[in-house]
Amino acid sequence: MRVDGVLRVPGDKSISHRALMLGALGDGVSCVRGVLQSLDLQSTAFVLRALGAGVPDLSNQTVIRGVGLRGLLAPSVDLDCGNSGTTARLMTGIVAGSPLAARFTGDASLSRRPMKRVSRPLTEMGARVEFEAGDGLPMTVHGGGLRGLTWHMETASAQVKSAILLAGLVGDVPVEVHESAPTRDHTERMFAGRGVDVRVDAGVVTLVPAARLDAADQLVPADPSSAAFFASLAAIADSGALALDDVCVNATRAGAFQVLRRMGASVRFENVRTEGGEDVARVVVAPSALRGTVIEGSEVPSLVDELPVLACVAACADGETRVSGAGELRVKESDRIKAIVENLRAVGADAEELADGFVVRGTGRRPLAGRVTTHGDHRIAMAFGVLGAIPGSQVTVDDPACAAVSFPTFWKELSRVVG
Repeated sequence: MRVDGVLRVPGDKSISHRALMLGALGDGVSCVRGVLQSLDLQSTAFVLRALGAGVPDLSNQTVIRGVGLRGLLAPSVDLDCGNSGTTARLMTGIVAGSPLAARFTGDASLSRRPMKRVSRPLTEMGARVEFEAGDGLPMTVHGGGLRGLTWHMETASAQVKSAILLAGLVGDVPVEVHESAPTRDHTERMFAGRGVDVRVDAGVVTLVPAARLDAADQLVPADPSSAAFFASLAAIADSGALALDDVCVNATRAGAFQVLRRMGASVRFENVRTEGGEDVARVVVAPSALRGTVIEGSEVPSLVDELPVLACVAACADGETRVSGAGELRVKESDRIKAIVENLRAVGADAEELADGFVVRGTGRRPLAGRVTTHGDHRIAMAFGVLGAIPGSQVTVDDPACAAVSFPTFWKELSRVVG
């Protein structure tokens, strides 16, 4: 298999969510360029509109008329978050800081994902959160009247951290978050770029209350999680190279590229620069002999969404790859640990499930065959799509359309760059 070409994957999902939310809460007009136009972002746009914010149909230049930090309105409909955990958790923080009540719903997959991890700190701040069954959606949040909070994170989670920071911002109270491990810092960067006093020091994020949030234009770089699928494709190819343009290489997001380099692939960053407050580069990846590696818990937050495709790369490497400290995979769109292992076995690879990770015993690049059950999980579908690109492989993905959650044009781009 030969790979060749230049590709610009869609805009970063994490930054796109936050850009829409902060645009809606800003004083004035914000233009978001390059926003990801996927199903998850449509969910965030719907929820913001239901709360009275001026968010138009998403486009390459989405102009948002903000209502200010105290301008959201009580919704007349449920806040349907679709499949998007980022929408549900971050918007829970925003609603908690507002003097209104809202009922959050989602699809079957999202409804199974744990929400008490975000409701606990918000309840400590004074919000009231009601669950109808277990600790997932539907849930109703009664916001307003918050008090300040110092919170020590039990699990490394940028979504929980961001929910607390957003609640403090909208609720006009100070918050201090102590992280157990570094997580995505897009919220902090974007707050600082909009005039909010947010301080980061030795794993502690401190927010000072702000009277307003400045409107600001945002350029959304290419998503490193989406880019990782094509970087992995290039790593397992026989020849050629792929150039991935304008990729966010923020250190809290670039772990997958470091792992591919450690496994033996040629990975280099070119034209590194800062755009929209984020580190951005062209990522050029070429194949080489691959070997197994070890990924431990300290590294997981920087590549948690990329672990499915890294597992597929591991199946094409020589030797054992062991992942631990990744228990968070159990509560993603699917139980990704189980899905990774069962699907690798289904296509003929050697994999073993661990309580908080997995082991893959690679046997080099060879054709694989079998049917992949995605459980509606976009990252499982795309990861095994990459594995199925190996010449002679006959890998069938049961629900390829679920990739639209984060990468609507994935299958088209995959066919374009494989020679």
